[in-house]
Amino acid sequence: MTLRRAAAAACVVGVAIAAYLTYVHYSHTAPVCTTGGCETVQKSKYAELAGIPVALLGLVAYVVLLGLSLVRGVDAALVGVFVAAVGVAFSAYLLWAQLGPIGAICQWCIANDVTITVVAVLYVARMLTERPA
Repeated sequence: MTLRRAAAAACVVGVAIAAYLTYVHYSHTAPVCTTGGCETVQKSKYAELAGIPVALLGLVAYVVLLGLSLVRGVDAALVGVFVAAVGVAFSAYLLWAQLGPIGAICQWCIANDVTITVVAVLYVARMLTERPA
């Protein structure tokens, strides 16, 4: 139960970050940024995938992961590991894009990278300790 609560808490942080970045995208406003690169990253071609803002994709993933944190059992943990692993991989790709082609760092993206990594670790730990439902 403790791992599920910790995962839920981390997912709430992820929802907040992704919701803020989704709002920024659709409101066409500049994000609050101390690194100076957030707006550059948000306006880059990497900020959308097939016309869908990556922030919205992240928001959906965090909502799914939050929902899975409320469900007991190995199956929910396994699905959570998969969703979180995809999130970590995609975040790594976006970090590469920031460091390489974009040439700017977004503090919100880095916060998301840390958050999805924490969620993934919690889901792996949960999967390894969860009892069948």
